[in-house]
Amino acid sequence: MQPSPQDEKSWTVASAKAKLSEVIDRAQSTPQTITRHGKPSVVVVSAEEWQRKTARKGTLAEFLMESPLRGVEIDVERQRDEPRELPL
Repeated sequence: MQPSPQDEKSWTVASAKAKLSEVIDRAQSTPQTITRHGKPSVVVVSAEEWQRKTARKGTLAEFLMESPLRGVEIDVERQRDEPRELPL
């Protein structure tokens, strides 16, 4: 059974170009996938969803302080190999 146009979440590049306003409207509630050559290429999401997904969740220092590896002694020894030959 084919999904109804209201359920569509995947678009070809051509159909997305032809119906960009509709893609944007639907992306407000559900991410919309645009395919190229039959493979998923990009996903269109609302600005609100993008902000939520990309919002900083603390600093690097806070992340490291909360690490379960904090306080573990790790002995890291540097290798003293010669540089490799690379063709230029």
